[in-house]
Amino acid sequence: MTIDKAVLVFAGFMILLSLALTYYVSPWWVLLTIFVGVNLIQSAFTGICPAAMVFKQLGLKPGSLFR
Repeated sequence: MTIDKAVLVFAGFMILLSLALTYYVSPWWVLLTIFVGVNLIQSAFTGICPAAMVFKQLGLKPGSLFR
């Protein structure tokens, strides 16, 4: 798996998790959904993604977006 795919899977998982937490625990968990969305948008423009940095340290091979 490349870093690009891992970032997409991680972002999708975090959005689904935050939606479940918003529904079952507290409406404040929607802030996590907002954070993930904003982070995806900023990484599209800057190419800098904290999750991609972590996945790189874990040894995943680079893709075409995050190197």
